[in-house]
Amino acid sequence: MNMEALAFVLYLCLVVGIGIHFFLKAKNGTGGEKGYFLGGRQMKGMVAALSAGASDMSAWVLMGLPGSIYLYGMGQVWISVGLLIGTICAWIFVAPRLRRFSILAKDSITIPQYLTNRFLSESKALQIICAVIFMTAYCVYSASSIVACGNLFNQVFGIESSTAMIGATAIILLYTFLGGFNAVCWTDFFQGLLMLMALMAVPIIALFLIQGADFVPVAGVVTSEHYYNLLSSGKFDWKSISDILSGFGWGLGYMGMPHILIRYMSIKSEGEMRKSRVIGPVWTAIILTMATVVGLVGHEFLGASLEEGSQSLVFITMVRTIFTGNGLLLFVAGVLLSAILAASMSTADSQLLASSSAFSSDVYKPIFRKDASDREMLWAGRIVVAIIAVVAYFIASSPSCGGIMALVECAWAAFGAAFGPTILLSLFWKRFTYKGAIAGIVSGFVVDALWYAFLSGPTGLYEIIPGFLVSLIVAVIVTKCDHEPSKEVQDLFDACSREVE
Repeated sequence: MNMEALAFVLYLCLVVGIGIHFFLKAKNGTGGEKGYFLGGRQMKGMVAALSAGASDMSAWVLMGLPGSIYLYGMGQVWISVGLLIGTICAWIFVAPRLRRFSILAKDSITIPQYLTNRFLSESKALQIICAVIFMTAYCVYSASSIVACGNLFNQVFGIESSTAMIGATAIILLYTFLGGFNAVCWTDFFQGLLMLMALMAVPIIALFLIQGADFVPVAGVVTSEHYYNLLSSGKFDWKSISDILSGFGWGLGYMGMPHILIRYMSIKSEGEMRKSRVIGPVWTAIILTMATVVGLVGHEFLGASLEEGSQSLVFITMVRTIFTGNGLLLFVAGVLLSAILAASMSTADSQLLASSSAFSSDVYKPIFRKDASDREMLWAGRIVVAIIAVVAYFIASSPSCGGIMALVECAWAAFGAAFGPTILLSLFWKRFTYKGAIAGIVSGFVVDALWYAFLSGPTGLYEIIPGFLVSLIVAVIVTKCDHEPSKEVQDLFDACSREVE
C-alpha cells in the first residue's frame, strides 16, 4: 500500500510542478489574459490533440464505460461509436475553421467572444448568456471528476470519500490557479499518455492470465442471454433503437463542448493543426476501443464479483488483482491507478479554466470593469475557478448525487444542445445572424433541461438529441426572419473561408 501511495504522490508532484513552472514563466513576461486563457495560441499539435482528448475522456472512460460493458454487455458500446464519429467530424470540419475564424474575428480567446465577434456585434447579451450556461453546466461536470477521485482514494487507500474529494479539489485548483491554459494542456498531455498506457496494459495482461491453465475467476462468470449482442434488448425494439440513437447523440456534444473547442483555437499553426487532426482521432479511437476491451475482459477475469452499483470499480479491481505481491508490483499498480486520477483531473481543470475565462473575459471586463488590467483579469478568473470548484465539491458530496456517468451525461448534453448547432452554423452559413445564435443557444439549453427532467426516463432517449434538433431549427427560423447580416459581417465570413481553404 505504501508503494501505491508513492506512485500517487509522484504523479501529483508532477502535475503541481507543471503548474509552478508555467506560473514562474508567466511572471517573466509571457503571461497576460491571452496567455493564461489560451496559451498565447502557441500550442503544439501533439499537445493540443492529447489535451483535447484527455479533457474529453474523463474518469467515465476508465470507470463508467468499462463498468457498463462489464455488467450489461456489448449493447453499451454505442456511446463509444458515437463519440468516435463525433471527434473525427469535429477535427476534420470544425477545428481548422474555428481556429482561423477566431483569429480573424478580433483574435477571440473564448467561445462567447468568438460568437459575438463573428457577427461584429457590440451587444454583450450573447456573452452573458453563454457565461451563465458555462458556469451552471461546468459545476455539474466538474462534480463528476471530484466524485471519481473520491471513489478512487476510498477504494485504494480507505480514505473517507469526502476527505479524498477535498484533497483532489485542492490539487486541481492549485495547478490550474498557478499555470492557466499552458499548465492545463501540458498536464493533460502527460495524463493522456498515462491513460493510454493503462488502458493498453491492463486488459492485455489479464488476457494472458486468463489463458493460464490454473486460472480461476474471482467468482463464477454469469453471462446474460444478450450479453454479446449489439442490440441491448436482443431484438430491434424501441429499447435497442433508443440506445443506438442515444449513443450516436453523444457524438453531437463535440460540436459545442467549450473546453474542447478552445483547444482547436490554441493550436500554433496550420501545420500543427494537420498533426492534431491525425493524432486526436487516433488517440480517441484507441482509448474507446481499449475501454470497451477492459469491460469485456473484466467480465471473464473477475466473473460476477462486482454487482450492480459497484461495476464502475472493474478497472480498479482488475489492477489490484493482477499487481499483488512485492513493492515493485504495488508501485506499478499505483501508476496504473493514477490513470483514473489523470482522467478526472484532466477534465476538471479544463472545465474550471473554461468557466474562468467565460466569466472574467466575457462578463467581468465588458460589464463591470472595462479598464481592468491583465493582472486584475487573471485574479478575477482565479477567484471564479475557486468558487466553481467549491460548488462542484458540494454537488459531488450531496447524497442525491447520481454518480459519475449521470453527472457527465447531464453536462455533456447541456453543452452539445446549447452550443453545437450555433457553432456549426457560425462556421458554415454566411447568412447566419446574431439573433439566430442567441435563439439557438437558449432554446437548445431549455429543451435539453426540460427533456431531462420530464421525458428522458419515459422515452429512454438522451436529451441531447431533441435539444440539438430544436436548437438547430430555432436558430435557422429566427435567422430567416431576421435581416441579412451587414456587408462587413459577410466579408468577414468570406475572408475566414478563404483562409481555411
